[in-house]
Amino acid sequence: MSESHQRQLLLFADNSKRYIDDFSFDFAKGYVGILKRQFGTKRVNANRVYQEYIADREHIHMNGTRWVTLTGFVKWLGKTGQAIVDETEKGWFITYIDRSPETVEKEEKKKRRQKMEKNDEEKTMEFIEKQVQAALESSGPPPEPVFTELVRENEEEPLKLDIKLKTEKKVIPSALPTEMVFKRPASVSGSFRDSKKPKIEQRKKSALDEIKELEESKRERQNRKDYWLTEGIVVKVIVKTLGEEYYKQKGVIREVIDKYGAVIKIIETGKKLKLDQEHLETVIPAIGKLVKIVNGAYRGEIATLLSLNEKMFCVDVEIAKGLLKGRKVEGLQYEDVCKLYED
Repeated sequence: MSESHQRQLLLFADNSKRYIDDFSFDFAKGYVGILKRQFGTKRVNANRVYQEYIADREHIHMNGTRWVTLTGFVKWLGKTGQAIVDETEKGWFITYIDRSPETVEKEEKKKRRQKMEKNDEEKTMEFIEKQVQAALESSGPPPEPVFTELVRENEEEPLKLDIKLKTEKKVIPSALPTEMVFKRPASVSGSFRDSKKPKIEQRKKSALDEIKELEESKRERQNRKDYWLTEGIVVKVIVKTLGEEYYKQKGVIREVIDKYGAVIKIIETGKKLKLDQEHLETVIPAIGKLVKIVNGAYRGEIATLLSLNEKMFCVDVEIAKGLLKGRKVEGLQYEDVCKLYED
């Protein structure tokens, strides 16, 4: 009800359209200015730009403009070609269209360059076509094919086939004496029995092998893990970041931490390190020494190293303790076995 406010109301009533147009112009100018400076031509949420705009205390309120809501203002920007707008589940998104003279000039240069390159390509293709056409004209028309009648020479001479077949003599065994028909000689009967035995033994062996394979596959699924550290084995340090003092040094695992880490004691110096299993690798001892199977079907078993295959990176072992003592396991990978520390 103050006098100054009443005066402003009277001035607004005399020419309300001019005041609303001015406020709308200032609002749009400020909003688009923030969109251009802070976000450029990136696609951004319209409400985010509005929050940046109203953070200024001197901003023009939207209720003083021609737009009632932000949605109406965003649609107006899209209709006037100042921005690309699209509606999503998260609200309206807006992309500023840069129409500055520098940008327009840059786009024009780009179009002209592409047009020139296209013209050069078209000229090159036309030149090649002309060269091909000139070559064809200079060589003249292609010769027409000449068809002749098929004539067979020596029609009266009969056709001869020279086929040589090898004939093999069949050996007919002599008849056995009457007394030998029902009474088979010892050598014959023995060989007959011997020929039958291997088949029976082979069938029994394959059944045992099948049972053993099923057992090992079941144990493999149960005992195959992505961690292999265990106490009492000798490992090698393979990380270089600790320095030459520890690189390629061998140590004994004294404690396992959270399955994937371990405290190891360097054998030569006696120093202790805390390392991850990725920084360690297994050690293969000499033949005849004890190893521990650290992964796979026979995980945790102590065995004796029988042989190793350097080409296939695998070893053969014989379990030395426990219920499976004496069982031979072949083809274990280097990373599945490790040297057992012995004082």
